[in-house]
Amino acid sequence: MAKNKNKFSIRERLEHATRSYASFSLIWLVLMFIFSIAEITLNSFTNGLPSGFFNLVLWSGYLDLLFWLKWVLIIYIIYAPIYLLSPRLARTSFQVLMVLFFVIQILLLNYFNAALVMLGADLFGYSIEDIKQTVGSSGSLNATSILVFIVLISIVLVSTHFFTKKVRPNLYIAIGLPVLSLLFMSFSGYKVVGKVNLESDYANSLVTNKSDHFYSSAYTYYNPEIFETDIYADNYIGDFFNKLSEGITFNFIDEENFPFLHEEVTEDVLTPFFTPQEKAPNIVIILVEGLGRAFTNEGAYLGNFTPFLSDLAEDGLYWKNFLSQGGRTFAVLPSLLGSLPFAENGYLGMGNNMPKQLSLLNMLKYNGYNTSFYYGGDAQFDNMALYLNENKIDELNDERTFPSGYKKLPANNGFTWGYNDKELYRYFLNSRKEVEEKPQLSVLLTVTTHSPFLIDETEKYTAMFEERMDELRFNESEKESHRNYTKQYLTILYADDALKTFFTEYEKRADYDNTIFLITGDHRIPEIPMSTKIDRYHVPLIVYSPLLKRTAEIASISTHFNITPSILAYLKSNHNIKMPKYTSWVGQGLDTTRSFQNIHYLPLMQTKTNMDDFIMGEYHLNGTDLYKLNNELGENLVEDETEKNQLLGAFEQFKQRNSRIITGKQIIPDSIYSKYTPK
Repeated sequence: MAKNKNKFSIRERLEHATRSYASFSLIWLVLMFIFSIAEITLNSFTNGLPSGFFNLVLWSGYLDLLFWLKWVLIIYIIYAPIYLLSPRLARTSFQVLMVLFFVIQILLLNYFNAALVMLGADLFGYSIEDIKQTVGSSGSLNATSILVFIVLISIVLVSTHFFTKKVRPNLYIAIGLPVLSLLFMSFSGYKVVGKVNLESDYANSLVTNKSDHFYSSAYTYYNPEIFETDIYADNYIGDFFNKLSEGITFNFIDEENFPFLHEEVTEDVLTPFFTPQEKAPNIVIILVEGLGRAFTNEGAYLGNFTPFLSDLAEDGLYWKNFLSQGGRTFAVLPSLLGSLPFAENGYLGMGNNMPKQLSLLNMLKYNGYNTSFYYGGDAQFDNMALYLNENKIDELNDERTFPSGYKKLPANNGFTWGYNDKELYRYFLNSRKEVEEKPQLSVLLTVTTHSPFLIDETEKYTAMFEERMDELRFNESEKESHRNYTKQYLTILYADDALKTFFTEYEKRADYDNTIFLITGDHRIPEIPMSTKIDRYHVPLIVYSPLLKRTAEIASISTHFNITPSILAYLKSNHNIKMPKYTSWVGQGLDTTRSFQNIHYLPLMQTKTNMDDFIMGEYHLNGTDLYKLNNELGENLVEDETEKNQLLGAFEQFKQRNSRIITGKQIIPDSIYSKYTPK
């Protein structure tokens, strides 16, 4: 062997290495094209296509090509030296690398097909137990998916073993590939040519190379310092600081040690809508899993599939342009109940290192309320139970505390998220006394409208689904499009029906007349394709109560961050609850302006590792893309460097405050915490 190897010069062996690598890399590119076509074909059956098949294939192939060009030179630099040492080792290594690449690609494609969300660094934000529960419940792993996996990997193995011997480009083409890659990577605008702006966010995600997204997201996650912005650079100066000071009226006390501590300035905007009673009201907060504005209430662009909630909104206060703080459930409790920052992987992700904080829970408990939490699933998930106990919850009820006689959701692969919405509400009503000495704060979190979207009474809700589409006057094309997501829509109708039953039963109770209800979503269901980036966060907020003396449909933007400050401001004005002079709310309180506007400068966190979204004024920053919001919370991509730089600067200021929490700074001083948190 040594004699055979030595009869070629270094130059000849390098030429052989270059041609061998060209064979592998071209087959790699062709296989990516094939996998993209397979992905689009699969989605055409499971989710429907947002535009023409061939248009999507062309865009997908284009983005595959750009991803390939980014890596051709890098892998060649590794491949050639290995080939000079051992051609067999080089070929075997690349074959193994390709198989591994496509194994991961298949998993990423399967995840997107099931969740309609691209998997990125958010994978690293979950524990092994959380991942096992999510995957097990999703139903994405089954005999069909395993068979498809085997077939696709077989194609990769056959291609790399046989076709590399037949595909032998000449030397000039072989040399041209890494040179072309070098030229592409040297092009300063190479990231810009990879941006797509198709008719919907679903379309943009569908054509994106899932491996490119995953590896880019992971690299950013583990190398955040490379992507930090200098807010004091010349392009951030101008009227930014003037505009920022107009919107943010917090007077921060000690930014170095308590980055979010400020004088409490929340105005009471709710009193004009209520007729207060002598006794402090009960407050019931219902967090409906996946309740998105896209299919909720009048004007929903996918159609109104919540007729009861729509009626309730007409009789209450309804924020139609409301936003969740996160794209997953991990963000809802600390954001809504504590108006807390995100830390690194969501506030709950800090686990036992969560700093002491004020929240609606411990503040109201200090002021004489009894506090309770009801959840149909396991409250250990996402450290929810830990957070609730840290805030001195009086009663924590989840699937572990449900007595016998209650029915869980149908199991899938042996997993179930827990008890359905009807059973959750029944358990709540059965376990609460109608007349209590103390006023009550109750928080309910549902699970039915979560993947894998399985319910009992399927026939009943299928009939309701078809009837509802007729009531909405859908044509046959619209009906077929919605039927791609029948399971999702059945659970939405079920959740709405469960709420109707809940309110019907609650009206019979003695405490109904002195109760304020708040209903919102933790985020929008991602398994129905989204039209825009902001769509993921667009949820309704309904405040309903027999105490209301007038109703309102509110078009101004508010978020989960704004709820707790407003509730406490209302109770302080009308029931003299005691509040500290200094608080740490990220939000300032709800905006009750009926016309469209946004007075808030607030971050949004899509996943545990992805804090790329920020809203300020009528603009939404997603990464480096700027969108302008309209009065229905739709958005259009715009090019406005001045506005973009202002949002980047404001976002960076929040990130700097947030980073201090990650490094161990506190939310509030011990003196405030100990005074307002009961033992």
